[in-house]
Amino acid sequence: MDPSHPVSPDPTYWVAPRHLAGDDGVLAERIGDTLTDLGWRMWPTSRNSLLYVSPDGLRGAEWILASYPFELGGLPVAWQMSARPHPDSALTEWNAYFTAGVPHEALTDFLLALDASETPDAGLENAEAVLTALTARGWLRDMDRPRTTATDPGFSTTVSLEILPPLIRDADPRDDLLGWQAWAEPVLGAPYLWCASYSASAPHELVAAFASSLAAPGPVPRRMLPEGAEDRLTVVRRADSSCT
Repeated sequence: MDPSHPVSPDPTYWVAPRHLAGDDGVLAERIGDTLTDLGWRMWPTSRNSLLYVSPDGLRGAEWILASYPFELGGLPVAWQMSARPHPDSALTEWNAYFTAGVPHEALTDFLLALDASETPDAGLENAEAVLTALTARGWLRDMDRPRTTATDPGFSTTVSLEILPPLIRDADPRDDLLGWQAWAEPVLGAPYLWCASYSASAPHELVAAFASSLAAPGPVPRRMLPEGAEDRLTVVRRADSSCT
């Protein structure tokens, strides 16, 4: 997707729940607009990606779908977010990766929290903050792993503290670290709708902002429905206000 490509402002549907609503095919545009509004600078790279950097140089976001660097859950990574302790630091402290299909509202709220963070490279809360954000929205803790995992009431989307998958980069080089992972599987055994992965040093309060937004109640506007999730959605067509 080209973030400069205009998108129709008029949605066809109102869709719930948010975590299964997909990205409406406009993940690049919506996040690019958010970053531009925040004053982040953008330039294209030699890898056919679009790199955004915050005014203080501590935060970065890169649209990398065209370069197809690697996959999460069988889906190509679309956005990579990162933070560094100093603007001139060559290495990032932590990274977060999101595939296409992730609801752009949740990623936007994560970026707003990242932009507002005074110390984006340091966590201020413990892991419980993420689970508390989800249970406050009615999500359920996993009976076997109540301190690390929560699932939506429909058992289609999970947020869990897990061993990091391959290629997830972090300032801590150890290979046995835990990081927050999230994924949507509308139909058990079917392809994932989207996946997200945070490296081990990602601040828990920033992950909590993403999780809380992901689980937010109420419908979101969409022009198209995500393939494979239609049977799990409540849909209101704007033209006739009928529900399915």
